[in-house]
Amino acid sequence: MSNIDWDKYSFLLSAKNRRKVLFALDEPKIPTELASMLGVNLSHVSRSLAELSNKGIVECLTPKSRVGKLYRRTKFGDEISTYLKNRK
Repeated sequence: MSNIDWDKYSFLLSAKNRRKVLFALDEPKIPTELASMLGVNLSHVSRSLAELSNKGIVECLTPKSRVGKLYRRTKFGDEISTYLKNRK
């Protein structure tokens, strides 16, 4: 990543649930699936998804759905996820 958005980078480093959710979105998933696979309360996953979405790191593919909304990483989300995984 040549031009790191340090605010978004710091935002991700400051909360482990955000990082867990980001890393788990290697393919589109719904919040209940993420909560189950991560062992994290659904309310924490939902809050993390809303925060990540507001920052443009993830996006909802089915925003009109009332339940079972499907989320994926944005291009930036993919880039920063790879960067975070490879940092030492």
